[in-house]
Amino acid sequence: MSKLWGGRFTKETDKLVEEFTASITFDKELASEDIEGSIAHVQMLGDCGIIAIEDANTIKEGLLTIQQKINNGNVEFLVEHEDIHMNIEKLLIDEIGPVGGKLHTGRSRNDQVATDMHLYLRKQTKSIIGLLNDVQKAIMNQAKDHIDTILPGYTHLQRAQPISFAHHLLAYFWMLERDKERLQDSLKRINWSPLGAGALAGTTFPIDRQQTAELLGFDMVYPNSMDAVSDRDFIVEFLSHASLIMTHISRLSEELVIWSSQEFQFIELDDAFCTGSSIMPQKKNPDVPELLRAKTGRVYGNLVGLLTVLKGLPLAYNKDMQEDKEGMFDTVATLDGSLRLLAPMILTMTVNKDKMHQAVSQDFSNATDIADYLVTKGLPFRQAHEIIGKIVLYAINNQKFLLGLTIEEYQQFSPLFKEDIYEILQPKNVVGARNSQGGTGFQQVKNQLSFAEQFID
Repeated sequence: MSKLWGGRFTKETDKLVEEFTASITFDKELASEDIEGSIAHVQMLGDCGIIAIEDANTIKEGLLTIQQKINNGNVEFLVEHEDIHMNIEKLLIDEIGPVGGKLHTGRSRNDQVATDMHLYLRKQTKSIIGLLNDVQKAIMNQAKDHIDTILPGYTHLQRAQPISFAHHLLAYFWMLERDKERLQDSLKRINWSPLGAGALAGTTFPIDRQQTAELLGFDMVYPNSMDAVSDRDFIVEFLSHASLIMTHISRLSEELVIWSSQEFQFIELDDAFCTGSSIMPQKKNPDVPELLRAKTGRVYGNLVGLLTVLKGLPLAYNKDMQEDKEGMFDTVATLDGSLRLLAPMILTMTVNKDKMHQAVSQDFSNATDIADYLVTKGLPFRQAHEIIGKIVLYAINNQKFLLGLTIEEYQQFSPLFKEDIYEILQPKNVVGARNSQGGTGFQQVKNQLSFAEQFID
């Protein structure tokens, strides 16, 4: 039999079955992690006297040679060898002879693949944390330049109150900070070692799981061998965190699309992140943020897909678990690409301060400040709210804004109004007055920026 496991079988695997069940087309992504785990495993086998030290050294040298060949693009992975584990073992035996067959002593592909994915996801999680940090830096740079840039703040996509543009941007900073913290916390669970759990029940060989865990930089070993080979919680957790990251990216992307539209013109994205139309020469389309919105759906799908795979599986390992990898790889690639584009896109966008100021000067987003003004004069807020509602209706009917009303018009609604109302209603003063902790007041935004600096590496 050509299969490394073929001793029990009397006929070759059907070619269609071979192609359908093989995972090498995608799990070759784990080649470096597979070799890393194998080197630690064979080092332990030699140190524990399970195989001869000379054999262990020969196998390690063979594995390093294969790694170099992979790096140089000189390896062809074959479907008939099913997965990355069997492909590398076959390459090893071809490289150093039958002694390569000793590598698999005391382990199973079940604990081997779990180890590979722990190693892979640990590396990728740390990389994504770094990319999130880069996006935060880009947000910070724009925010520092636009503390006193004022735009309408929205609720229900209706103009609500004037805010600092820096304050608006920093809301996304803190979303991404929570994303970083979730990923950092998940490393505690990613950094468990399944190696040595065997197929499901451990092994009869006197292995040292603590040694391989230390060699691979894991914090601890799985206490239960069945849990070790069947656990995919760490992948589900990653996909869940990734979905939330993409939610935040999508929300910001939506605002970039809206803000760059002809109707808003609050920002202009750099040409490097836009495309044109094949028929309408005037168009400048915000394709990058639009695609970032769309790619959120595939990340959600990967999460739901894995949850669906796992929901009915009995312990321990099942072939269903082969479906845990493509969604993980796709999510890593999607996140990596999205974050690498998002940081420079934010950093290079042009902010149209005049358009933003024009917007807050021609709306009723300062209405709440009139209510607050009357409250400071002793009027209960609910009565003040009613009065301002009537003033806004009056202004709309007379095609005016609040700063355009005369003092006589204001005093029709309440004798408490004085000339100082016009200073209160200036957009800059409206924003600056919101000096409560975490508010959009300019000093509070400066305080927030100083605090945010502590979270940037």
